[in-house]
Amino acid sequence: MSPVRRAFVILLAAAGIVAMLLMLAQDQETLKVRSAISAEDPRHSAYLAALVGSALSRGNRYDVLTNGDQIFPAMLDAIRNAKRRISFETYIYDKGEVADRFTVALEEAARRGVHVNMVVDSVGASGMKTDDIKRLEAAGCRIGSFHSLTWYNLEDVNYRTHRKILVVDGEVGFTGGAGVADHWLGHADSKEHWRDTQIRMRGPIVRLVEGAFFENFFETAGIVTPELDDPKVEADDIGHSLVLRSSPTGGSNDLKRLYLLGLASARRTIDITSPYFVTDESSEWSLKDAIDRGVKIRVLVEGDKTDAMPVKYASREAYDRLLSMGIEIYEYQPTMMHTKTLVVDGAWSMFGSANFDNRSLELNDELNVAVSDRDLARRFMDDFEQDLRVSSRLDLTRWRQRSWLEKSRETFWSYFGEIF
Repeated sequence: MSPVRRAFVILLAAAGIVAMLLMLAQDQETLKVRSAISAEDPRHSAYLAALVGSALSRGNRYDVLTNGDQIFPAMLDAIRNAKRRISFETYIYDKGEVADRFTVALEEAARRGVHVNMVVDSVGASGMKTDDIKRLEAAGCRIGSFHSLTWYNLEDVNYRTHRKILVVDGEVGFTGGAGVADHWLGHADSKEHWRDTQIRMRGPIVRLVEGAFFENFFETAGIVTPELDDPKVEADDIGHSLVLRSSPTGGSNDLKRLYLLGLASARRTIDITSPYFVTDESSEWSLKDAIDRGVKIRVLVEGDKTDAMPVKYASREAYDRLLSMGIEIYEYQPTMMHTKTLVVDGAWSMFGSANFDNRSLELNDELNVAVSDRDLARRFMDDFEQDLRVSSRLDLTRWRQRSWLEKSRETFWSYFGEIF
């Protein structure tokens, strides 16, 4: 066989394998979900908790931290004041100024006797300095590497932990979109500094978030004896909350169902902020059903300043359909938009590590928190309105006038939407 023919055969075989994988990744069914209870109904949180099999907690309090200038000082302050235990999981732990700060803080905590347990993703944290790992382990930190790649488990490359969890002394927790890397520095004040949101949590919800950390620590750290503080009885009734974990499945999981139930519970407004906004038949059905109920829907996504342009193309393939429904779409202009929040009727909100895409909802390990609390929802909405001021609203007529090259790129990359 000639080299040209051999190359052609290899290319054809590779294309066939990719096509087969894409076909297997497609959802086997479209979920069509409606909610018997609205987001403003006092029974809403308990209703959702029962449907997704999650524990419901109350007496929780939340602080929204906007961008690195607020996120990193709060997280590092918690680590520096740790007395007993730190549980820390992140997708990205890169070399640079931020990593140096975290390494020093975690190392010092371990040396003063704090039990420091960590999980990092072997792909997302591949840029972590070997010296940092050695320093942390020498100080007594236990570090689990999620799905470390070897020749005999290459299939695991598609399954990552995207969770962002920091819990200190079982009392204060953090989750959201930010990892350990310099592009989260600043205040979204340049194209190099991302726009993101992290939430500081106090109350019973922290124990549930730490429980999610140990799920991945079990898988990565050998023999594990998890430490959790005893549950506390809260006197007040605020902040009804639930924690949802997602892990790879052959179809829908509870986190995806929670997203769909959240959309279904809307009676007035839905405001979504997410990078990598890639819809499927289930989410598009839910969005259309909400529009038909008279719900106003706004979606805020990243623009051309993105770290994953193929995913952006796949996302944009659906814009014509979404705009035709009456959904408002805004693309953030100053820098990469990495915030992940959902607010329904100004009463119920969800935040965490998951993007509104198939990779987050069916492939990655993710963690989201859903809360019935008007004050928290209002804070998210304040940030949303601020972000809209520096975003570009898409117009359906002008959108349809984009070049054939742009349209063809979007069509091509949309075929990979189920694995993005």
